[in-house]
Order: sequence, then C-alpha cells, then structure tokens
Amino acid sequence: MSFRKIDPTELPGNVIDEVCNKWMLLASGTQADFNFMTVNWGMMGELWFQPAVTVYVRHSRHTLGYMDGNETFTLTALKPGHQQALNIAGSKSGRDIDKLKETGLTAAFVDGCPTFEEAAYTIVCKKMYAAEMPEENFLDADIFAKSYPDGDLHKMYIGQIVAAYVND
Repeated sequence: MSFRKIDPTELPGNVIDEVCNKWMLLASGTQADFNFMTVNWGMMGELWFQPAVTVYVRHSRHTLGYMDGNETFTLTALKPGHQQALNIAGSKSGRDIDKLKETGLTAAFVDGCPTFEEAAYTIVCKKMYAAEMPEENFLDADIFAKSYPDGDLHKMYIGQIVAAYVND
C-alpha cells in the first residue's frame, strides 16, 4: 500500500458513479477510535471558493457522533472486489460489531485521518458547515415521504477538500 497525494481535480474515474452506484466509505475519528459507514448520497464541487463535498448522515448512525466530535472526515472509494465490505459497513452498526473485523478491511491513516489499505483513493475533508434537515424545510412532500418513512432524518455536513490520495 502506498498513498500518493494528488490534486483533487485529478481524482480518477467518475466520482458521481462511485458515490451513487458503487458506494464509498465515510470515516471520521482518530487513530485510537474511529467509525465508518457506506454512503451513496453526496455532492462534490466548489463552495465558498474552495473544493468541497457534502455528505449526509442519519441520526440513527453511530458515525454521527464521530462526525460531530471531529473536525475532519474522509471519503474512500475501495478497489474492486469489496462489495461485501461495503454492504456490511452500510447495514451493521459500529455500536454492535467490530466493523474492521466484520468487513475484513484494514485501517490506514493519511494526514491522521482514517482510511483503508483497500482504498483506490481517499478524499480528506475538513468540516466547514453542519445543519439539520428538518421536515418543514422540504419543499416537496413526496421526497420527504419516500426518503424518511420512519422519520430517521439526515444531518448534512459540508467539508472542504483539503487533500486527495490515490493508493498505488
């Protein structure tokens, strides 16, 4: 495993496809204590004159506490062959299991932030903004009804992309 720093504009492949169809891992915490989960909703672009990502974490997720308690987070695209790990990371809670053991993934750290040896690439982000997503702010009731039938709302986080790494 060898992480090589690149400019975020040089990220390989189609990031939209990676998030929406292949899924990515969102991780936050320290080397001593971190958690991760699968994400397939998010956005990437420029905001406030800097490269940025937006991620969404449901209130029921164990990762929410890590996102609230840390200044940074990572988004990681895994190399092919790790769909089962992504499935586990998205369906099981770090409150109940050792996710590294269950997924078979190996922790790695870049700039002190958690990622995985199985990464194709990792995006390191510094939180710039966080906001709740209350029901009354939804302009289309159908979106709310379809996305939140049990009321488990997301919290939105906007992060400045401070680094990107490919795993050669």
